[in-house]
Amino acid sequence: MEKIKILDKHFRLYIPAEDIRKTVGEMADRINRDFAGKEVIFVGILNGVFIFAADLFRRIRLDARITFLRLASYQGTHSTGEVKQLIGLSEDIRDRIVIVVEDIVDTGTTLEHIVRQLSSFQPAEIHIATLLLKPEVYHHHIKLDYVGIEVPKKFILGYGLDYDGYGRNLESLYVLDED
Repeated sequence: MEKIKILDKHFRLYIPAEDIRKTVGEMADRINRDFAGKEVIFVGILNGVFIFAADLFRRIRLDARITFLRLASYQGTHSTGEVKQLIGLSEDIRDRIVIVVEDIVDTGTTLEHIVRQLSSFQPAEIHIATLLLKPEVYHHHIKLDYVGIEVPKKFILGYGLDYDGYGRNLESLYVLDED
C-alpha cells in the first residue's frame, strides 16, 4: 500500500518490508561476527520494538537470551519529554554483555534513561542496536553500535511503531503525509 489512513492521519510508504528485512539481516550478521563465542543478553524496549526484536533475535547465532523493559515517552505523534518505566528488568545482567534493542532513537532521552538504569546493575558491557535513528534530533552522547536506517525528523509508523496504538502490524514503514 502506498498510502494509508490510521485514525485521523494519512501516511505514505517510506521503507518497504523487503528493505527492512535486508537491514535486519545485515545488523544480525554484524552482531553475530562481533560477539562470536560470547554470551549476550538482548534487552528490548517495549512496546514498539517487539517485531524488530523478534526478527533480529531469530537471526542471532550466539548463546543469547532476550528480555524486555517497557517504557513510555510518546503520546500521539509527539514525545512527552518524560520517560516512565512501566515494567522492570527480570534478568540478572551483572558482568554480562547487554545489547539494548530499540525500534527508533530520536532525541536519545529514553535511551539515556535506559542506559543509566541498566548501568546500575553492573553489566560487563552495554551496546545499542536500533533499527531507526533520527540524527537531526539526536542530542545525547551514547554510542549507537548498530544503526539500521537513518530517517528524517518525521513521524514514522509501522513495523512495531504506532500512532495511538494503531499501525504496529504494518510490515513496511510509513511516514506522516503532511501534504
